[in-house]
Amino acid sequence: MLATWWAALSPAMKLLWGITLTASLIFIVQTVMTFLGADADADFDVDVDTSMDGSDLSNIEGGSNLYTFRNFVNFFLGFGWTAIILRPQVQSTALLVIIAILVGVGLVAAVMYLFKWLSTMQQSGNINVYKSAVGCQGKCYLTIPGERAGEGKVQITIQGAVREYNAVTDGDAIKTGTPIKVVEAVDANTLLVEGLNSYII
Repeated sequence: MLATWWAALSPAMKLLWGITLTASLIFIVQTVMTFLGADADADFDVDVDTSMDGSDLSNIEGGSNLYTFRNFVNFFLGFGWTAIILRPQVQSTALLVIIAILVGVGLVAAVMYLFKWLSTMQQSGNINVYKSAVGCQGKCYLTIPGERAGEGKVQITIQGAVREYNAVTDGDAIKTGTPIKVVEAVDANTLLVEGLNSYII
């Protein structure tokens, strides 16, 4: 029955279903890894020469980065399921695409806001970042430009919990996935870090 249903789909619908199911599976894996305290995004983060990893254009609401693998997954999750569910009701393909895009963008915005709120709640607890973060080690989450030319993100283990902070460095750029050490707390949300090695294994 499944094979018959799949064979009856148009090439466009097969592509849409493939993207949607892939995005759904990745979303589930990311969600499970996030609640387990693992890094579900850094290893898949876009890190290309077009400055998608840390440019000013991508810094939204206190440094939350728009161009991450997680956000692309969230967009296609919202876009795909909206297009599939509404396809029988919306006859206009153009209107269907517009609605699906709006839902996808809305889902990305909602998840970014949720993670920012959770991060704020975490960091507003008992931790004194000025005293507790210095010396902690972790991993670069989003590439940090060199010579304090911009901010990236790091995840560090502090008081037994994995927490995310904005980060700058005085040295060369630190790529996503590179182990780091906290040198100083610039402010309550930003750390000065240094890379522990110059390459990613």
